[in-house]
Amino acid sequence: MTDDTNDGAPKKPAVKAAAKPTTRRKTTSRTPASRAASAKPASSKSTPAKSPSAKPAAAKAAPAKPAAAKPAAAKPAAAKSPAKTASAKPAAAKPATNKPSASATKAADAKAPAKSVTATKPSTSRTPKPAAAKAAAKPAAKKAAPVKPEAANASKAKTAAPKASAPKAAASKAAEPKAGPTASAGAVHGTITGPLVMIGLGSIGKGTLPLIERHFKFDKSRFTVIDPVDGDAKLVTDRGYRFEKVALTPENYKDILTPLLTEGEGQGFVVNLSVDTSSLDLMKFCRKLGVLYIDTVVEPWPGFYFDDTATAADRTNYALREAVRREKKKHPGGTTAVSCCGANPGMVSWFVKKALVDIATDTGVKFKEPSSQKGWAKLMKKVGVKGIHIAERDTQRAKEPKPFGEFWNTWSVEGFLSEGFQPAELGWGTHETWKPANAKKHKKGCKAAIYLEQPGANTRVRTWCPTPGAQYGFLVTHNEAISIADYFSVSDGKKVSYRPTCHYAYHPANVAVLSLHELFGSAGKVQETLHVLDESELQDGIDELGVLLYGHKKNAYWYGSQLSVEEARDLAPYQNATGLQVTSAVLAGMVWALENPEAGIVETDEMDYKRCLEIQLPYLGPVKGYYTDWTPLEGRPGFYKEDIDTKDPWQFRNILVR
Repeated sequence: MTDDTNDGAPKKPAVKAAAKPTTRRKTTSRTPASRAASAKPASSKSTPAKSPSAKPAAAKAAPAKPAAAKPAAAKPAAAKSPAKTASAKPAAAKPATNKPSASATKAADAKAPAKSVTATKPSTSRTPKPAAAKAAAKPAAKKAAPVKPEAANASKAKTAAPKASAPKAAASKAAEPKAGPTASAGAVHGTITGPLVMIGLGSIGKGTLPLIERHFKFDKSRFTVIDPVDGDAKLVTDRGYRFEKVALTPENYKDILTPLLTEGEGQGFVVNLSVDTSSLDLMKFCRKLGVLYIDTVVEPWPGFYFDDTATAADRTNYALREAVRREKKKHPGGTTAVSCCGANPGMVSWFVKKALVDIATDTGVKFKEPSSQKGWAKLMKKVGVKGIHIAERDTQRAKEPKPFGEFWNTWSVEGFLSEGFQPAELGWGTHETWKPANAKKHKKGCKAAIYLEQPGANTRVRTWCPTPGAQYGFLVTHNEAISIADYFSVSDGKKVSYRPTCHYAYHPANVAVLSLHELFGSAGKVQETLHVLDESELQDGIDELGVLLYGHKKNAYWYGSQLSVEEARDLAPYQNATGLQVTSAVLAGMVWALENPEAGIVETDEMDYKRCLEIQLPYLGPVKGYYTDWTPLEGRPGFYKEDIDTKDPWQFRNILVR
């Protein structure tokens, strides 16, 4: 029930031709783009624009590394990263393929890690020129004016976007949110007055532990970590906390958790970072006890993914989400339970709102920032967004080559495969005019999504990320593909007049792509050894995870995090870039729950995106936005005839690789 394969320990699961592993990924959308010179795509050059408040040289500064930021009792050996070479630059350095001039901001708190590089919106996606008069160089392309930065610790750095085709961009009019008093990555954000129970000590659990210590006050004697594997128990007990080696089951979870959560005074908190432990049952149980709750995915009890009697529709994330939404409707309000609050699902929902505000501002739409679901949905319709990709590129490179017969990944292999073998799912937009032959609709619930009768890990789509430019991604099912499409639907109660298409477009680390190729080449037979690469095994690279909003007046806009493994090492222990994007989202969700303790069951789409990003930004590295004029029709058709829609580039017909 850990959230991964116990941080790299090899496992040899029983192998069947079409079998799925039994664990599940903990919401990390992880998509990096490498900053290493050795990973530079030739088509992604960009030139930074000068900015009076953010000199290009500042972007090369490595983040500060205060010794106090990492608990002395839990300093991992892996924190001693190898000497950096030209191909493994510090996190704050500019990627060779994308050179924004954002400045790094040092944390005010001496005990905190350095704040993230400022969030900046470069404008364009293909061979851009720097901003007019202040340009230091003149690339042979159209001008690309910068847009203003995001959030808590943002500066006014100007940034040009990477190359992908002739750019079209305009300066942003978006207002800069002001930093709040708790924007520092070392600030104490709140107090947990009652017992604290963390379920799961896999890679995400280990990474969340130091963030809880750093940012919350709590009673050490009432902090318990539960996991069926005790390989990292010393990490917990050396800190003075309790560790219980036990697997929660439908039969025992109440008996195990009740004494832990009713010990002493105050309001307790359950942080569920496990697999094979029902999120819905834990939510119900915590509400009865008045205990706060958070997870990173809607997790079922064991057997859900392998039920031979279930239909494909029954095995979807749509079905899991609908069960939670029915519970919310049946029991509105009550003690807060935050559902699906990791990187993705989770953080990306906050990125969608920020990106939408940016686009509305830059296209001259007159609006007042919404405060309700209906308001946000109407704004997206007004802006003209046709769809959203959760567009991710993971370029973290292993120091050693992957052996044949092993599945390597930068996060839970079993989690990746469990969701990868579920049917591909996507939120289905009202602008779509074509569906694949194997696409199926749902008969009950919100009906915001469809599914394909094929595994997501073997379904490819065309998408775009700033560093690589155009790329293929896997249409792996994720909760946010459904929740975002549902949240931004405009309806009169009977008929939906607007809904955006939304889906994941994930390019994992190259070792994972190779591993998938081997797996499907052997008719779905899972490799004997499953291995999670920890940060000490990674040479360099970034997880470029963001949202691509497309179909509006400025074509497409990517907004997201470009966190590197080098910077992740400096910011917090026990995690690579992929993991820190998840654990920092868990941190933000916990803060929001403490500040809103009677909100009932909530998804991240329903939370205050500004407050959550204010908490999370110091851990995300560069957070920027990029406009691009790329479309999935670029370069098509080629030598061979294709079934494409030339009238509307942003049809799923053009996005799906067939």
